[in-house]
Amino acid sequence: MRPTDPAPTTPRSSSWLTLVVAAGLAAGAGLAAGAGLAEGAPPAMARGTETHVTVRALAHDAKLIGSGVGGARIAILDAGSGDTLAAGLQRGGTGDTDLIMRSPHERGRVIYDTKGAAGFTATLSLSAPTRVRIVAEGPLGNPDATVRASVTTLLVPGRDVGGDGIVLDLHGLAVSPQAPASAGSGPLAVRATVTMLCGCPITPGGLWDADSVDVRARLVRDGKVVAEAPLAYAGRASTFQGRITPPGPGEYRLVVLASEPSRANFGRAARRIRVGGGS
Repeated sequence: MRPTDPAPTTPRSSSWLTLVVAAGLAAGAGLAAGAGLAEGAPPAMARGTETHVTVRALAHDAKLIGSGVGGARIAILDAGSGDTLAAGLQRGGTGDTDLIMRSPHERGRVIYDTKGAAGFTATLSLSAPTRVRIVAEGPLGNPDATVRASVTTLLVPGRDVGGDGIVLDLHGLAVSPQAPASAGSGPLAVRATVTMLCGCPITPGGLWDADSVDVRARLVRDGKVVAEAPLAYAGRASTFQGRITPPGPGEYRLVVLASEPSRANFGRAARRIRVGGGS
């Protein structure tokens, strides 16, 4: 906004003009920086250029997070203002196992952009090179396993990002405990399903090796672990089982923890359980 002109009788000094010009330049620079505008950006009212950007959420050391596990939520934000430029769901299949997991990832080779593979493509209207923050969250079908990853990058108007696109790596394991809500005294049978975030199966000696994953059950009361027991592979893909002995009757949180530190993948899920007739 232009400052109010002084009364006609008030003299305009050169020092006053210098101060106003300097203040205006500083304010303009601050607004440009706050809006994330690049050097040479056109006026704010300039018409944007349609720009297509493909984003894919990938389970770390595994495949794409597809519709089978609820997909992933993708958002593209203006890194300066925080405004949402595009948002939607990643849907589709987990991709080609051989290309993703078995073939060498040679530079320039397409890995994820195969028929039916999960992904999200946004159409943006960009009027200048824009720094964006891209966020991926999933798998949405298992709240206990949902994690988030993000990356900040520059997008240029009219320079489409297609093919494999921008790939975000989500670390973790999906854990789903199966145990009764109440049980009598004595050892408690616990079973859990543990998969990669994409739903890919874990088996002994398999592509995702059960022997590298430590799964254990814990009983927690008043914030303290009061009992713990390992869960062993149960002879069925992604299934682990064991028995844990409560120290007495009462209310507990049954926590199943899966750890694969060699791949920086971890997962946890908890359920409430009542043991015996106590409280």
